[in-house]
Amino acid sequence: MPQQETLSGHLVLPDRILPGLLHMTDGRISAIEPRSDVPDRFVLPGFIDIHVHGGNGADAMDGEADVERMARFHLQCGVTTILPTTMTRPWNEVLAALHAIRNVARRGIADGPDIPGAHLEGPFISPNRLGAQPPYAVSPTSAEIEAITALDIVRLTTLAPERCSTEAITALAKAGVRISIGHTDATAEDCARLFQIVQAANGTVGGTHLFNAMPEIRGRAPGPVAALLADDHAFVELIFDTHHVHPTAFALMRKAAPGRVILISDAMRAAGCGDGLSSLGGLPVLVRDGIARMGEDGSGGLAGSILTLDQALRNTLDHGVPLIDASAMLSGHPARYLGLTDRGAFREGLRADAVVVDARHQVEEVWRSGIRLR
Repeated sequence: MPQQETLSGHLVLPDRILPGLLHMTDGRISAIEPRSDVPDRFVLPGFIDIHVHGGNGADAMDGEADVERMARFHLQCGVTTILPTTMTRPWNEVLAALHAIRNVARRGIADGPDIPGAHLEGPFISPNRLGAQPPYAVSPTSAEIEAITALDIVRLTTLAPERCSTEAITALAKAGVRISIGHTDATAEDCARLFQIVQAANGTVGGTHLFNAMPEIRGRAPGPVAALLADDHAFVELIFDTHHVHPTAFALMRKAAPGRVILISDAMRAAGCGDGLSSLGGLPVLVRDGIARMGEDGSGGLAGSILTLDQALRNTLDHGVPLIDASAMLSGHPARYLGLTDRGAFREGLRADAVVVDARHQVEEVWRSGIRLR
């Protein structure tokens, strides 16, 4: 017998909000039926978090149990697809973390989100733009690139173009890894070189937490921010907790890069744990008043975030973004970026991944592949 379920509410489609029913059969969307008599709630495609280090006390660098724990936590916030994200640490630790993520991804998490891959953030970054990353930045060797491609788990990597050879970038792009510019001192010319290399390898380019850990835009030195916004094919990540990026800069991103902005959490292990002392990449972090800063006394710079994607949704709506556009930044855009053609929107035949929120946009239910998990 087919497994059939139905969700009712105001369905957030790519081009409109439709009062109706979402019919699900065997984990796929089987029909979308308009109806006027639906509850006062919204049904959105499941969120896709492509950049997330941890949550609920767990960290993606700390083994399989922690990967599962952080993934389950973010599912409760509406995330049905997740890329556990590594830190810049000694290479043996990075490889161990990638092996753990691969093991969890292969067996799956019955009560958690889908894991189609990992986000490798560092160590191929600039030592001058570490941000909250530990000081283990290196340029990639051919052996390290071969190890990454052989694992077949890295779907996205953050790197500094000025630190990476043409051969390394080409090999990653040809392996289907999305190349994201971040933690970099790159010039606009460095970025243009990377765009050309990736395009020649039929790859895809993005930008990691835009405006953070990279040079600012200047009229005679536009840098990576302007290069990424000006390229019609580059996707750009945004941490919209209103601490990492000013709302006006967010408005600029939306106007400059329509269809290419992706909301991320960049959450660290302290997400969901409240204020207090925590850690990121082995370094102390203090969370005070909902803001994470480096150092035991919180006197350093911003350290990742404690944002979750349901809060990112509310933040965008509070700043005047239409619900359809906010939903696209949480689901449709990251699905396109990663090449996940089976999810990210409500259409017949796609995965039945859904988030139900009330009139105040608080999460009520989470469905992954037609199964209710919250």
